[in-house]
Amino acid sequence: MKISYNWLKQFIKTDWTSEQTSELLTDLGLEVEVVEKYQSIKGGLEGVVVGHVLTCEKHPDADRLKVTTVNIGLEAPVQIVCGAANVAAGQKVPVATIGTILYDKEGAEFTIKKGKIRGQESHGMICAEDELGLGTSHDGIMVLAEDLDPGTPASEVFKIANDEVFEIGLTPNRADAMSHYGTARDLRAGMLQRGVNIELITPSVSNFRVDMRTLKIDVNVEDNHLAPRYCGVTISGISVHESPSWLQDRLKAIGLTPKNNIVDVTNYVLHELGQPLHAFDAAKINGKIIVKTVEEGTKFVTLDDVERTLHKEDLMICDEKGPLCIAGVFGGKKSGVSEGTTAIFLESAYFDPVSIRKTAKRHQLSTDASFRFERGIDPTITEYALKRAALLIQEVAGGKITSDVVEVYPKKVEDFSVLLNFSHVSKIIGQEISKDTIKKILVSLDIKVNSVSDSGLGLTIPAYRVDVQREIDVIEEILRVYGYNNINFSKKFNATVANSPRTEDYKVQNTIASQLNSQGFHEMMANSLTTAAYAKLSASLKEEHNVSMLNPLSSDLATLRQSLLFSGLEAVSYNINRKNSDLKLFEFGKTYHKYLNGFEEHKHLSLLISGNRNKETWTSAQKTTDFFLLKGYVKAILSRLGIEKISNAPVQSDIFSEGTAITYNNDILVEMGVVKKPILKHFGIKQDVYYADFNWDLVLKIITGKIKYTEIPKYPEVRRDLALLIDENTSYESIFNLAKQTEKALLKDVNLFDVYQGDKLPKGKKSYALSFTIQDNSKTLTDTQIDKIMSKLQQTFETELGATLR
Repeated sequence: MKISYNWLKQFIKTDWTSEQTSELLTDLGLEVEVVEKYQSIKGGLEGVVVGHVLTCEKHPDADRLKVTTVNIGLEAPVQIVCGAANVAAGQKVPVATIGTILYDKEGAEFTIKKGKIRGQESHGMICAEDELGLGTSHDGIMVLAEDLDPGTPASEVFKIANDEVFEIGLTPNRADAMSHYGTARDLRAGMLQRGVNIELITPSVSNFRVDMRTLKIDVNVEDNHLAPRYCGVTISGISVHESPSWLQDRLKAIGLTPKNNIVDVTNYVLHELGQPLHAFDAAKINGKIIVKTVEEGTKFVTLDDVERTLHKEDLMICDEKGPLCIAGVFGGKKSGVSEGTTAIFLESAYFDPVSIRKTAKRHQLSTDASFRFERGIDPTITEYALKRAALLIQEVAGGKITSDVVEVYPKKVEDFSVLLNFSHVSKIIGQEISKDTIKKILVSLDIKVNSVSDSGLGLTIPAYRVDVQREIDVIEEILRVYGYNNINFSKKFNATVANSPRTEDYKVQNTIASQLNSQGFHEMMANSLTTAAYAKLSASLKEEHNVSMLNPLSSDLATLRQSLLFSGLEAVSYNINRKNSDLKLFEFGKTYHKYLNGFEEHKHLSLLISGNRNKETWTSAQKTTDFFLLKGYVKAILSRLGIEKISNAPVQSDIFSEGTAITYNNDILVEMGVVKKPILKHFGIKQDVYYADFNWDLVLKIITGKIKYTEIPKYPEVRRDLALLIDENTSYESIFNLAKQTEKALLKDVNLFDVYQGDKLPKGKKSYALSFTIQDNSKTLTDTQIDKIMSKLQQTFETELGATLR
């Protein structure tokens, strides 16, 4: 936000330098990032003086040049060669002396130097108005008033406006300071605290009066929640033209381009008081003004000539025939002020901040008006700002007030009430501040003290301070005005050492992150906000479980993620598209779910690997990553965490084409496998991606429990392997379940350790290599028992799945 120091001084009469003022504003929380010089004419005409042409002779060697002698206020006149046809002896002219820097139409600078033109010395330049930036004409040199003294600086003749502009990094909560008046209000509070007793001057509207009642336009507000306050007045007999220089200079200083006197006044009052205004051409209003929402899909052309499709919740300013303006955001093409406008309807309103913010986001519009409305403006100055603007329009455009102020304000926007406890102030700030100082600071901030007791104050916060609604907010206000730099710090150093268990989440995360980094993984952090469409990529994710944002920035950031996979695949796709296809990524993050009984958050650790497992070198060939590499990383993590009592189980999620799960006490601890091709295709990924998803909440639960010890089995476990030729549609899950059902007592684990599909197998077939772990805790198994179990398993697979041994 840009604040003009000259403009600011209209509200506070101060002789402080810009450095002093910017320091205080920064201390008050209005951080001044830079102070820039502004001049209404670039360069400020420095080095340009009034010259008196004493003689003017034809150049001896050029028909179109003249040799002049000019008095520029020095001891002796100087010789200047000039090519203008209208230069003549006796004239007073602007002269750019040697060393003066001037600027061309594009803003490029050039320096006036001593030189020779066709053999004649020239010690400066007699200027035309376009060469000085005072106009566009280049028909000849400028001829000045005869009563000017030679050597008078041109900046005094043309009254160049000089200003200093503060660039303030305004935080979103400080809606009250989004104007020169609001900044001045804060500045005054800070100066009072520093012992400078100064008055805050507000522009008077006492001269506002209705000249005649010949053009009344009625107003109907259909939804007072969306437009709690609406004011309007008509002004007739105006003349639309260029604004006077003082108004243009004010707007240019803060980076605005002047349009015409009517629009410039509305912009002026917006930046002066913080109240957005809009002027309608009264001749283009049919009947009365209606503030309402319109039907979904209604077409509307805005001032930028863009046809926009309206949403059913967009608040519109309409007449009896249709929309005129997107309320609080952008004006309409057909109802705008033009050079032919002779009467206007001037609008000043207070709109619901949430409604304006949603409309601006929907249409991707960010205007000075919407910027203020969506943060919350002062509802008490709506009529005052309207009258201020009406008087300024009469000043710069003529005209008469031709209606009473029409106001729709059915329910007053109430101030806030807060109780302030003195002991809480001291506790939060860390220093005792006198009660009188606290009251003085609060009064300087327009906060009313309704009641005083030994323990605290009863306060009324003005409605425009939307960021001060709690006791802690009031304490923050006291502290920033009192001055953070005035808080004393003890020379005693205090430190506390907190004892946290080794299983604290952040400690475990750091341990595993370090391990993964040492294995070549890179940690990623993805946005928790994603698109709702990702839920359609997996049947295990439900759209009804999406946690949707009430006010999303875009459809791509409208929902909290149900899985870490899709944001991970976005990162994989991004890297592959930039020729970085050998990837090892991991992320600690949360997923979010909505159920009938409320919302849930679950923490996960995800691993993603793809491409080659190592770079190609002259000593080793490249080898692609595979499922077993991923499984090794997973097992290494579980081993590092000391989680050993685990079992294999079929994967339940349908995001995998092949995969397995690791369980702990029948709870799924990790799911891992090869991501399905259709999912990869959605992200434009053509190479295989292997994904592991840890239930991190369960991990923490397991490792934070008491360590239990079990006796090492006295009797050995036995492993037997089978290589089965099965249909390609047969899943590992079906084999696992059949094995467990066939031998419930002694079969401890089933593990898939190899998968093969290729042209060496019959069409429609694949090969699974499985290991079966068998153990009896009461005795040593005999070969007969083991063979009997394996024979029974083989027979079951042949009967139920049509499997054969390879």
